Amino acid sequence: MPTLSLSLAQLLPWVYALALLPAACIGSPRRLWWPARTAGYLGLAVVAAAWLQAALDGQDNDRLGLAMAGLVALLAMVITDYSLRYLDGEPGQRRYVLALLGTLAAVATVVTSADLYLLVGAWILSSLCLHPLLTFYRDRPQAVVVAHKKFLASRLADACLLLATVLLVRASGDSQIAAILEAVDARLQASGQLGWDLHLAALLLALAVILKSAQLPVHGWLIQVMEAPTPVSALLHAGLVNLGGFLLLRFAPLLSAATPAQSLLVLVGGLTAVIAALVMMTRISIKVRLAWSTCAQMGLMLLECGLGLYELALVHLLAHSLYKAHAFLAAGETVAQARHHALHPQAPAPGLGSLVLALLLAGVTLAVLHWLWTWALPGYALPLVALTLLAIGLAPWCLRRGQLAYGSAMFALLLGAYLAWHQAAGWILHQQLAEAPAPLSGLAVLLFLGLYLLQAVILARPHGALAQRLYPLAFAGFYLDEHFTRLTFRLWPVRPPQHALSPHGDRP
Repeated sequence: MPTLSLSLAQLLPWVYALALLPAACIGSPRRLWWPARTAGYLGLAVVAAAWLQAALDGQDNDRLGLAMAGLVALLAMVITDYSLRYLDGEPGQRRYVLALLGTLAAVATVVTSADLYLLVGAWILSSLCLHPLLTFYRDRPQAVVVAHKKFLASRLADACLLLATVLLVRASGDSQIAAILEAVDARLQASGQLGWDLHLAALLLALAVILKSAQLPVHGWLIQVMEAPTPVSALLHAGLVNLGGFLLLRFAPLLSAATPAQSLLVLVGGLTAVIAALVMMTRISIKVRLAWSTCAQMGLMLLECGLGLYELALVHLLAHSLYKAHAFLAAGETVAQARHHALHPQAPAPGLGSLVLALLLAGVTLAVLHWLWTWALPGYALPLVALTLLAIGLAPWCLRRGQLAYGSAMFALLLGAYLAWHQAAGWILHQQLAEAPAPLSGLAVLLFLGLYLLQAVILARPHGALAQRLYPLAFAGFYLDEHFTRLTFRLWPVRPPQHALSPHGDRP
């Protein structure tokens, strides 16, 4: 088992934390960004030095922590530079910079911590520091109300994680994560079972991640938190929401032996991914579509962890973070892109037969590629359920440019690229874990196969009876958030700002 010693990478949280003091003392609105920007570039240099040190030492370091530290440092640098331009001339920039640096320091602590108590403390602090960013525009009622919903959901996640921490430390006698995982391995080797305490801890961990990752039915705050500045949305969707996936990867040896926790992740994650994907088809606003996309992607990531596909989950986490950061920061170019596409003739929508044929071609290509991989590298077996889910998701590529041969070649290229990334993720995780029970894998395949066929029918027949009946429900988000919202304000109401907007959008 790899050690959780990160040496230089553990300096990353201090890079952001030490920038807080000069940012708080500098008077000029323009110059107060200098410490944050310096910390952004310095953090990336620290992570690069940590990777170089790990390569020179040749030790079995915590590659997962190093990979996540690199992701955090890269996002911190990009988002800080973007925020400087985005907020130019806005009041309250000092408050924004301080909250941003505090959030970055907390997130960097989560991914580099070797102690569970420190990890949980930083997990909680990251949410508390994010709250002022979400309510940066304090006079907007929607921002205050949605941030309140997010605050309550995060506190429920914190409570679950704290209870899980108590159980894990009690079972292992140590708060070091490496010692906890060794205790889990020792108990499995001794009795072949986790015991009620570790099973309950795994369930609480899974529930904490579900609450933190905005899964059904507590997903509404992620969809509605659109009043925050765009770089805050990028930080939230590309960084903080992904912390749940990181926590599952960190405790993968525990979760892979806890079938109830795996079942919860597959069920909640799979249903969230399917429902969010359907709702996303009805959205026009680019930021709202991206928010529903994040909800669906997080559900898919939880499903991957529940199935024991941790290599796929790591590739998904890194790719989704980079994609979603770019998507939000480039959201302002949407109008220009729409005008550009309007000047070109639009390809006709694919028919139902074409979409089914694409799925069949994807299946055949998958079978051939899997056979070639097994024949060439018999010692590197790949989980068939992971390839099946990828084939379903990438099947539309077989229709690119209307040429099946070209599309099939592109599909094979994408799937081949994943095979390479799978091996790289396996090297980073450096652990061999059992896959989930076959019924869970079958359930996941059926869910996504059903989603593909349902979307194919809707795309091929947008004015058909099924689409007409499903559209109002999907547009309303299947009314899943209303019950949680009512319960939220019944238990802990929030006072909107005094300068609330009237129903007509005017100041009262």
